[in-house]
Amino acid sequence: QVQLVESGGGLVQAGGSLRLACAASGRTFNYYAMGWFRQAPGKEREFVATISSIGTSTYYADSVQGRFTISRDNAKNTAYLQMNSLKPEDTAVYYCQYLNYYRDYDPRHYDYWGQGTQVTVSA
Repeated sequence: QVQLVESGGGLVQAGGSLRLACAASGRTFNYYAMGWFRQAPGKEREFVATISSIGTSTYYADSVQGRFTISRDNAKNTAYLQMNSLKPEDTAVYYCQYLNYYRDYDPRHYDYWGQGTQVTVSA
């Protein structure tokens, strides 16, 4: 059974940092690319960042490029999202996901989602 458990969210002031973690199970972790997505109130879920199965390739949304860093530890079946220089517009629930390919970042391609972790950035 696939399980994705996100953690590390919280309330932070603009300019601050957070590190999210995604504990994944139910699939052979190092076979899959991983992605982070987010959904703000009243908006559709959107892609944030992806990483290839062995971590050699990454891809970022323009809105987070240069501020966020995605990484993974295949020995721990865990993906991470380091978020620096946070802005109020980064406020959202953040989700991780197994990806078919690290450039397959359309959230509509995926059915199962974990509970997510709330990130709130105050001005």
